[in-house]
Amino acid sequence: MIDKFCISTYHNHIFDPTAPTADDLCMEDIAHALARICRANGHLREFYSVARHSLLAAYEAKERGFDVRVQLLALLHDSAESYIGDMTRPLRRHIPEFSEIEHRLQTLIFAKFAVTDFTDSEKQAVKAIDDALLYHEFAKFHGIRLYDTPPELLLPVTADKPPAETEAEFLSLYRSLYGELTGACV
Repeated sequence: MIDKFCISTYHNHIFDPTAPTADDLCMEDIAHALARICRANGHLREFYSVARHSLLAAYEAKERGFDVRVQLLALLHDSAESYIGDMTRPLRRHIPEFSEIEHRLQTLIFAKFAVTDFTDSEKQAVKAIDDALLYHEFAKFHGIRLYDTPPELLLPVTADKPPAETEAEFLSLYRSLYGELTGACV
């Protein structure tokens, strides 16, 4: 029997978002869900997934000359959303418990699928890329300028591909980056 406070993932893992364990996590579930979750809670003129956003963050990190650790952090920075959804920034400020749950889950994801010792400067680099993408995504998909001065973005925001293609691209890039970082085949 499934606990009413758990979810069943795409690969049939029973997952309690408030008490996750590493054994509950599956990269294929993460890629599958992120490729189907729309940024901005779907309030865009066309579908643009969290997975596409994450891929562009990783590609931008590479274009800016950051090493594989930052590229992997950029790719996985929103992975918790695959299990708990995406909450918009304005609402997130009013629900601190959500941010705590998200932080615990994201830390567990990094521990299982990346590394646990990301530095503050690596995290700040990804935050800057994330913020730049946010600006350029809103400009492209809404015609809205979030700030007076556009932040630098070296690569263009591109339209999404069909979810299955984005999912496959996400998994492929993850495996490549993780393999480069650890020397392991995944």
